[in-house]
Amino acid sequence: MTFPVVGMVGGGQLARMTHEAGIPLGIRFKLFSDTPQDSAAQVVNDVVVGDYRDLGTLRAFAQGCDVITFDHEHVPTEHLRALEADGIPVRPGPGALVHAQDKGVMRAGLDRIGIPCPRHRIVTDPADVTRFAAEGDGFPVVLKTVRGGYDGKGVWVVRDEAAAADPFKAGVPVLAEEMVDFARELAANVVRSPHGQAVAYPVVESRQVNGVCDTVIAPAPGLSAERSAEAQRMALAIAAELDVTGHLAVELFETRDGRLLVNELAMRPHNSGHWTQDGAVTSQFANHLRAVLDLPLGDPRPRAPWTVMVNVLGGDYPDMYAAYLHCMARDPQLKIHMYGKDVKPGRKVGHVTTYGDDLAEVLERARHAAGYLRGTITE
Repeated sequence: MTFPVVGMVGGGQLARMTHEAGIPLGIRFKLFSDTPQDSAAQVVNDVVVGDYRDLGTLRAFAQGCDVITFDHEHVPTEHLRALEADGIPVRPGPGALVHAQDKGVMRAGLDRIGIPCPRHRIVTDPADVTRFAAEGDGFPVVLKTVRGGYDGKGVWVVRDEAAAADPFKAGVPVLAEEMVDFARELAANVVRSPHGQAVAYPVVESRQVNGVCDTVIAPAPGLSAERSAEAQRMALAIAAELDVTGHLAVELFETRDGRLLVNELAMRPHNSGHWTQDGAVTSQFANHLRAVLDLPLGDPRPRAPWTVMVNVLGGDYPDMYAAYLHCMARDPQLKIHMYGKDVKPGRKVGHVTTYGDDLAEVLERARHAAGYLRGTITE
């Protein structure tokens, strides 16, 4: 029996955890990585090191792969079309993925299918930003470079025209959006296969610190069944209308006046879905693999009433392994996931998950473990 080869472009922690999910199924994995030290390159046997922006290297990597997928959205769209022309299945395809690559294209696509978003338009210069602000409630407004931003990078909150100059220095189009008065951030994670089967995970609350995801609570506390179903329907509609194959994360604002607005899209496993590794019957990583291989999708239901994921960021305490003794002894149910990265202040180097019947207790356990690993908690 011949098992398929999944080619993963990008060697970060998402690729590492997707590879892990494929091991029990016997799925063979081939990795296109920037460096041999990347998170996934440390654990995958078949690694090609190169620049994903070089079409010749990308084409050579794709040979022998049954399908190509990604742990980031940065591969040029024209390169993906070239792979498809070579007969290599690319999932998600370039027509879908461009909506996660380019925020301007994303907003236009969501407008076309009637998905509610913050007020927005492409702006040409700081004076145009002032005009955009005047068309609504005035400053502040949010400016985003349409390509290349993540974890708060490429995003500015500007309070006057003078502050609007920096985003235009990148030399790429700039998207202006209204500053949304939101109560909290949510995420609706869904997975869709090529033949149209789709599953939806519980809607989660995502808490950010300095523009970086810090804590994810599944399911989102206090979210009504009606509002949860609305978010899931929205995400499933986006996946179907944009013809997404694989995992789709729809990041949402829940506004103070009760609306749901789409903030961002990611067409790959996502930080807001890491809780599924230990908290769901089938993880986002396993279902992403099933989808890109067009296998039947797995059950997305949670295993416990509450699951909490907290990211472990690097601090001034580099020896995280030494903290395992305390964390594991204190909480035998704790799950630790480390990415093999050098510990640097503010860098995502891993995450922890906890689960149980009492949300306050589950939150405390996860936050204590992440803080102890980072060195901000010492007892």
